[in-house]
Amino acid sequence: MPKQEQTVGLFVTCLVDLFRPNIAFAVVKLLETTGWTAVVPRAQTCCGQPAYNAGDRRDARRIARRVIRAFEDFDYVVAPSGSCAAMIKLHYPELFKGDRRWAERAEDLAARTYEYVTFLDEVVGVRQLATRYDGTCAYHDSCSSLRELRIKETPRSLLGRMGGVKLKELDQAEVCCGFGGAFCVKYPEIADHMVADKVADIAASGADTLIAADLGCLLNIAGKLRRDGKEIRVFHIAEVLAGMAQGHGIGGGPEPKGAPKELPKLAPIGNVKR
Repeated sequence: MPKQEQTVGLFVTCLVDLFRPNIAFAVVKLLETTGWTAVVPRAQTCCGQPAYNAGDRRDARRIARRVIRAFEDFDYVVAPSGSCAAMIKLHYPELFKGDRRWAERAEDLAARTYEYVTFLDEVVGVRQLATRYDGTCAYHDSCSSLRELRIKETPRSLLGRMGGVKLKELDQAEVCCGFGGAFCVKYPEIADHMVADKVADIAASGADTLIAADLGCLLNIAGKLRRDGKEIRVFHIAEVLAGMAQGHGIGGGPEPKGAPKELPKLAPIGNVKR
């Protein structure tokens, strides 16, 4: 069990902030039940990945400096997204390589930053979860989590530590869903073919719920599921683990079995004291 004075800086991510804040609330809920203090610094912004992927290194560095300053006071930084976590852990040090003022600060933040499920497993040491989700679930591996951070078994293991979950492995769980940030905007026809293959794989598995750890993938897949008339629920793994996979899920869809009518009340997220 961690010490009470240890704090986690929550990097909310742009997509979670704008499209699915429930994911952030779920992260905070589970962390606080394990004895950690979770804080969202007001100064945080985008991780800079869109600029970085577009080749705009100057703006990517400007954004990265802001993130580094915003999270300097925390023991750990947690992101419910493999792509944002990978940006901070792997690409910030690269951005500031040779910069005498910022290289060490970028390396320090990278060492303290974790993707959410990895943090629960490796740092918090979650061995059993009291929450429950009754459903047959398929798990989609996002490209950043799998290929950059090498996360594969941890999310499946965590889901196996809670009640009710029946995991069905997809035939092509490791294949990209076609989102890829700007990729789906630049190449919509290719992206649509890729997500169509992903949806067909999910439907063939017999799962009634799709779970993943990156909201970009989930929004993309959920949209295609709805357009194709598939009644498969879609949730972020943080929502499932925290017992907050309620309502119709991402993009709509059927209600989960035995879903409560109201969301649990959460304590307000504090501000960073400097």
